[in-house]
Amino acid sequence: MRYNIHMGRLIEDRGLRDRQFVFKDRDDAGERLASALEAYRGKNAIVLAIPSGGVPVAAKTAQQLVLPFDLLIVRKLQIPFNTEAGFGAMTLGGEVLLNDELVGSLGLGKDVINAAINTTKEILERRNQLFRKGRPMPNCRDMTVIITDDGLASGYTMRTAARWVKSMRPQKIVVAVPTGPERTVKTLQKEVDEVVCLNIRTSMRFAVAEAYRNWYDLSDEEVLMIIAA
Repeated sequence: MRYNIHMGRLIEDRGLRDRQFVFKDRDDAGERLASALEAYRGKNAIVLAIPSGGVPVAAKTAQQLVLPFDLLIVRKLQIPFNTEAGFGAMTLGGEVLLNDELVGSLGLGKDVINAAINTTKEILERRNQLFRKGRPMPNCRDMTVIITDDGLASGYTMRTAARWVKSMRPQKIVVAVPTGPERTVKTLQKEVDEVVCLNIRTSMRFAVAEAYRNWYDLSDEEVLMIIAA
């Protein structure tokens, strides 16, 4: 692998740029992320996963690096007529980041936005109870926090997660993902200390699933099994 570091902020595998189906599955992606994060092995760091897709990636990365692992309960605000897409994101603590440009272009009113926020709040609380049993978040003060997902799209969920982590006063925030569009990666570089994105793609059309040969949506049962293991 050939890792290039740009401006001290971005790590990518140049050999994977603009390629599709480069990872066998999320476990494979997690192992390869761990190789790029080798400097953090056994250090004062923690890996936080955004569920559900980020859980197997983060679990494998944390296992390889001998680091603690936990979940960061964040979720996109779903567009009512296209629930696969979001117009922003929200944290368990109630922080909301809206994609104002998209909200304006879709003509989403306050009632629609508030309804989505209330629905998402319920989902976040339910997921926290299911996956984390309502435990308090780990103390991340003065630690390196590695936030992991199975990929980036618009980046609003990851940006919201990073801002939540920043409020925990860590020493350093690292976003580590297998794949993402270049435009989103550049935006994240402005908000965190380091971005690790192995498979950066520059085309306007982008789908996280196209980085994986074996891709599917994880069930809650699968997430619980990974956490238990």
